Amino acid sequence: MTTGPIVGRIMLVAFEGWNDAGEAASSAVRAVIEACGLEPFDEIEPDDFLDFTFARPQIRRLEDGSRALSWPATIAYAPTRSSVREAIADDAGLPVSTGAEGELFALLGAEPSRNWLDFAEQAVDIARQCEVDAIVFVGAMLADVPHTRPTPTSITSESASLRHRLGVAQSEYEGPTGVMSVIAMAAEQLGIQTASVWASVPHYVHATHVPKATIAIIDRLSELLDVTVPLGELPRLAGEWETGVDELADRDDDMRAYIGHLEQQRDTAESPEASGEALAKEFQRFLETQTPEDEDEDGADGASSGEGDEPTAPPPPV
Repeated sequence: MTTGPIVGRIMLVAFEGWNDAGEAASSAVRAVIEACGLEPFDEIEPDDFLDFTFARPQIRRLEDGSRALSWPATIAYAPTRSSVREAIADDAGLPVSTGAEGELFALLGAEPSRNWLDFAEQAVDIARQCEVDAIVFVGAMLADVPHTRPTPTSITSESASLRHRLGVAQSEYEGPTGVMSVIAMAAEQLGIQTASVWASVPHYVHATHVPKATIAIIDRLSELLDVTVPLGELPRLAGEWETGVDELADRDDDMRAYIGHLEQQRDTAESPEASGEALAKEFQRFLETQTPEDEDEDGADGASSGEGDEPTAPPPPV
């Protein structure tokens, strides 16, 4: 539980793909962007950083019948539409933004496949242009957690002042990492504070979007940023998602037994939410399940194992 929101200018950073199990992280950041009326103002061009065989461009038909390509990119957002923010607040009947109004920025896009150091430099340059005081990285990972319990989330920080303010710990994780860590270390070297918010998503559920995890991340971001984000249809979608998984489990004895085992582990844990250390151990465990050909073969350049890949958990015992 956080003891107080982050003060000053804040930038949220999330990437689709490997860091985004169940699309929980990217969906949560999009919800904040929409609620706070943030608008695109800059982007990191994809050509030098993305493998388009994984992050493919999209083609669409325009009103005049012609076709257009939309290329994946990393978009930076800034608080440039106060009127939209006020309109959302009026529609929701509540204040959308409080302490972070006019101080919130975001960086959202596909995770880069290569040239991580150059990508991190561009990302930090955007943060410096916005004169942000802190960057909050948002991610979601596949883990041994039951879908029937609250989604575990964890907040860690490498900044002593933020740890004190938020009442959180420093991550103890060591091992293979993602591009967000590269950006974080580059930001910290320039004096920009960083924090990370991660959610654990049940690995046995094969779903493009896990709305229950999105809600859990939004709740944590609301505390960190001192903003209120309307959930809209998310609670209904989360209920439908959980009911659907229940129905699948009812038809599969092994799956039902495995979920019961996870429920017992969760219920006997000291805290209803996973600690930063426990989350790090989960992360390391799933990284170790990756096959050698999935691992980074370009360590000097920092290439990922492939755009859109997620940490894959072992199958449930049968």
